[in-house]
Amino acid sequence: MIKRKGFAAVAMVLACVAAPSLKADTLAEALSAAYNNSGLLEQNRSLLRAADEGVAQSVAATLPIINWSVSANRTWVDTSVQTTSDSALARITGDLTLFDFGVSQLGIEAQKEVVLGTRQALRDVEQDVLYRAVQAYMNVRSAGEFMQLRQNNVRVITQEFRAAQDRFEVGEVTRTDVALAEARLAAARSLLAAAQGELAQSIEEYNVAVGRAPEGLRAVNPAPVSRDLNDAKAFAVRNHPAILEAQHSVTAAELNIMRAKAATRPSVSLNGFVSTDQDSNTSAQLGVSIGGPIYQGGAILSAFREVQANRDAARSGLHLTTLAIEQQVGNAYALLQVARASRQASDQQISAAQVAFEGVREEAALGSRTTLDVLNAEQELLDARANLIAAQSDEVIASYALLSAMGLLTADHLNLPVQQYDPSAYYNLVKDAPSALSPQGAALDRVLESIGKE
Repeated sequence: MIKRKGFAAVAMVLACVAAPSLKADTLAEALSAAYNNSGLLEQNRSLLRAADEGVAQSVAATLPIINWSVSANRTWVDTSVQTTSDSALARITGDLTLFDFGVSQLGIEAQKEVVLGTRQALRDVEQDVLYRAVQAYMNVRSAGEFMQLRQNNVRVITQEFRAAQDRFEVGEVTRTDVALAEARLAAARSLLAAAQGELAQSIEEYNVAVGRAPEGLRAVNPAPVSRDLNDAKAFAVRNHPAILEAQHSVTAAELNIMRAKAATRPSVSLNGFVSTDQDSNTSAQLGVSIGGPIYQGGAILSAFREVQANRDAARSGLHLTTLAIEQQVGNAYALLQVARASRQASDQQISAAQVAFEGVREEAALGSRTTLDVLNAEQELLDARANLIAAQSDEVIASYALLSAMGLLTADHLNLPVQQYDPSAYYNLVKDAPSALSPQGAALDRVLESIGKE
């Protein structure tokens, strides 16, 4: 029962694949669904918002810090006469950094670079999500076509098997011919079952990658891409999000070195307090303080060496990322060229194999060819058609792989009909470190409440 239900589901999807006149998904619709339903994108958008808050916290460090405290005490003095006294004190204190040789501002700038790098990481994740959807789409289409091919193969070999039986009964062929046809039929049925399993697995992957089941998938043309490998590599080096993210990491590391140097210098701060006691006596104080490190057991120099090492690592990471992206472009370009050549060769192979198969079958009917010759010719035609299906799928996937390697596999570049996520919207609400009582703080509460309900 379970197997029958599974194959019934496969058959329904196959029917949709084979019937373009029915309601069918286009690749753009599948990519839009993947963009809208991706939990991975939502996860990384949340990480970006967390990075945005780093800017807010860095800005907050430059603003006044105000605290309050209330204390109450009872004191016992045990002498010849025991006495007690009560005291209470309410205090508000404030502190503001006036000058720190740019430590705070450098911290803000470094955190901004982290935000910019995280935005590029989100773009890279978007490319991964869309590329996975392309692969899932093409795998369902090719698996459906392979299954149709296997079904046709079973029908043809069944006819050959029956013809061999008929010819055996009248003495035109031997039992060996019948056995050969029967063996090929069994093998064809086994390959059909495997194709059904491949289609079922492809449907499951489509569900995960796109967020819903396929509703029939229309044919897809390869994506338009650069025809020059060097131009594609040069474009990728300038625009790929992984490279841009690495560049922002280097800039942030260099800013942290400047910040570490500035942290060894004195800082000037304004501080004060206002307090009142249980007798309503009020006191206040306002002052300026200046100070800086003298000796911290080598921690200062160690921290400086640490940020230098991080800077060097970031530079090496940028170099390695650049090499990896150039390699990805080269690999995708090569695979695209191979798929194109394979598709063209498969077209020619099918034409020749079709003629050969029809000729061998006619010759077998006249007695000049054996059943094995017919089966071999049919297998050649089947292989040619399978090669074409694989080459067409590979060409589409390779074209989108090249777009991804160039940094262009995004909803914006593909003009997908989706509401694109604006990474600056949340940043603009938090970049000035708004307080809870400000209009921006209220707007943030509404935004976060809305996100929590999704």
